[in-house]
Amino acid sequence: MKGMVGLVTGGASGLGRATVERLVQSGASAVIVDLPSSDGQAVAASLGNRCAFAPADVTSEAEVRSAVSLAKEKFGKLDLAVNCAGIAVAVKTYNFKKDLPHSLEDFQRVINVNIAGSFNVIRLAAGEMGKNEPDADGHRGCIINTASVAAFDGQVGQAAYSASKGGIVGMTLPIARDLAPVGIRVITIAPGLFSTPLLAGLPEKVRSFLARQVPFPSRLGDPAEFAHLVTCLVENPMINGEVIRLDGAIRMQP
Repeated sequence: MKGMVGLVTGGASGLGRATVERLVQSGASAVIVDLPSSDGQAVAASLGNRCAFAPADVTSEAEVRSAVSLAKEKFGKLDLAVNCAGIAVAVKTYNFKKDLPHSLEDFQRVINVNIAGSFNVIRLAAGEMGKNEPDADGHRGCIINTASVAAFDGQVGQAAYSASKGGIVGMTLPIARDLAPVGIRVITIAPGLFSTPLLAGLPEKVRSFLARQVPFPSRLGDPAEFAHLVTCLVENPMINGEVIRLDGAIRMQP
């Protein structure tokens, strides 16, 4: 990892922040891409001169281009892109008690941020990675996306979220095939239940219940374990076009 340059969306908190921290600790440089309202600037400052913050909405072409340019200008290249930015809503397809359908606007927003936002980063990061000198294996870069076990085990109220994460799973192989000729790998991680800010806001009783649903280890995942897998994937050049569940063997109930 030493000497590599990575760009991490959603890098100011949760899985993204843990990834940024591990990259810097491993001797790499990192660009945090997150919303201007995030803690990105403070996180970057706390990690020293091998970390920078690029305020951006992943759905904005101009802002993501600017983030990719920052990586190039500040650190000289871009070797890795990790997509951790994402949003969720929990709404049933139709609320029969209120005679109310799922908001189409909410559905489209989740799809736009999670699928189109991830793809926006992929396509622009790939363009910069393609300029790298290949190693002896022809390798120029690596892109790692974040899906979810909800892509496979979607629960009640997760139509939008599951569809968005299923989209990320579905585009992994074709993008890996698209970028194979230039030596850029594309991999997706599908995390289970992790101790992120989203879950941190739940009552302890609910968190404990969720943790008990995980067969083994019977606890919530630590974001550092997600970050560990990111570095393992970067270091193993044969892993490509694959979706890896990181979930303690959980299979979500309806």
